[in-house]
Amino acid sequence: MNAPAPKLQPKDYATDQEVRWCPGCGDYAILKGVQKALADIQADPTKTVFVSGIGCAARFPYYMATYGFHTIHGRAPAIATGIKIANPELDVWIVSGDGDALSIGGNHLLHLLRRNIDVQFLLFNNEIYGLTKGQYSPTSKVGTRSPSTPLGSIDMPVSATQFALGASARFVARAIDTQQKLMPEVLKRAHAHRGASFVEIFQNCIVYNDGAFDNFTAKEAAEDNQLHLEHGKPMLFGKDRKKGLRLKPGALELEVVEVGQNGVTEADVLVHDEKNRVQAMMLATLQPPAFPVALGVLYCNPAPTYEQAVADQAKVVLARQPDGDLNKLLRKGHTWTVAG
Repeated sequence: MNAPAPKLQPKDYATDQEVRWCPGCGDYAILKGVQKALADIQADPTKTVFVSGIGCAARFPYYMATYGFHTIHGRAPAIATGIKIANPELDVWIVSGDGDALSIGGNHLLHLLRRNIDVQFLLFNNEIYGLTKGQYSPTSKVGTRSPSTPLGSIDMPVSATQFALGASARFVARAIDTQQKLMPEVLKRAHAHRGASFVEIFQNCIVYNDGAFDNFTAKEAAEDNQLHLEHGKPMLFGKDRKKGLRLKPGALELEVVEVGQNGVTEADVLVHDEKNRVQAMMLATLQPPAFPVALGVLYCNPAPTYEQAVADQAKVVLARQPDGDLNKLLRKGHTWTVAG
């Protein structure tokens, strides 16, 4: 009797390539979290593909002992779509930065999400262009000073999570690079979801935008400014979990309340419903100091995938015309001859 194959460890998903990000970059933590998540689910390296575009995050495939494809700026979703349709058995992950995904790649990301291709899209959001030396990005805050905005950005930033929800993504989640217990759990949820899974990961760029998320990631700010979502559980947060979110009476908007104050009980606190898109969009808009940042799975509502629809459509056609002739198909219809 053959002995069972040894269980793969996170290190088994790492290559022998030197990891070349700036010391202290949040990408190191994300790489570690992804490798742990793959080990936890015992992903088959021979059936796993990482696809990236251009940018700091795009180095990712070189560091994964799986198949990988380093594509061109913004086009990773298009390449990944082709991979998944050609071989639906492959487990496809896309790695992109906020500039790569939401600027030149915004159109491609939109169609990946609305089509519901069964891939995992990881957006590393550091609110800056890192590889090209610190220009402001689509997610940079108003006032961001950079080589391309020396007087401060006047652009309203894009919310990556709101964009994904607006594009009809069926799975939308958030994580923080340094939260090594929570991030792999979010990634495993994304992997288990059949269809397009979108995960925004807040990632610190220590060189060009250090501390961009300190208002909710710093140790002293985390408890009061992070809301960790759990389906079916009340949305409580704060040091003693006495703060909560509820719908403001008579209005379709959220407010922060404190349990035990002004007659508020835990029963008044809003319960998280992953299938409620409207609620997810409201959560995606929350920002400190007035509100906590919502983390974890904001929305999960599976639907049929694009690649399955393509396969089903092909089966119908083949059943109707099992002896189809490609040569005849190419030559049928209107033709013309160029003479002389």
